[in-house]
Amino acid sequence: MSRQYFAHESSWIDDGSVIGAETKIWHFSHIMHGCSIGENCNIGQNVVISPEVRLGNNVKIQNNVSVYTGVICEDDVFLGPSCVFTNVINPRAFVPRKHEFRKTLVRRGASIGANATIVCGHIIGKYAMIGAGAVVTGDVPDYGLMYGVPARLQGYVCRCGEQIEFKDGFAVCAACGTRYKQNEKNSKVEELV
Repeated sequence: MSRQYFAHESSWIDDGSVIGAETKIWHFSHIMHGCSIGENCNIGQNVVISPEVRLGNNVKIQNNVSVYTGVICEDDVFLGPSCVFTNVINPRAFVPRKHEFRKTLVRRGASIGANATIVCGHIIGKYAMIGAGAVVTGDVPDYGLMYGVPARLQGYVCRCGEQIEFKDGFAVCAACGTRYKQNEKNSKVEELV
């Protein structure tokens, strides 16, 4: 049976990985054993996907990204050039800590900018936007716009990626017209149907 994905001849794919149809894996990338990569993903040049990583459908990973064990990316996630995930809070070369790996969940549609660092053990909310060079050290709310070192909540973005402004608990995206409501008690943002 022929494979239904493309892998550049310089890439390395370990046995035991599952890769969905129409996915493309480019130059010098390494997909390690036990990974699950969905359909229609794009894995850029010089990307490392560590064992047991889970990527949904339509995930786009730009060049020079390291996705370490413990990371789960849902559908439609974008990982910008040279962004990196961690999986241990207190690493030491001489102390084995593989049993301490912390999980990181990147929810559907979230985007992480170039050179951002995601410290392990947190959730990046759906459709959140992480700015280039940010260092994320905590959970990110759905639709949250985070940037800085350490990253701080700077506002909210629409599912289309444009910034939205709330007035009296409601916002309408000027670009696509999607409407949102913000809960007064916990500031949680919800898309209105």
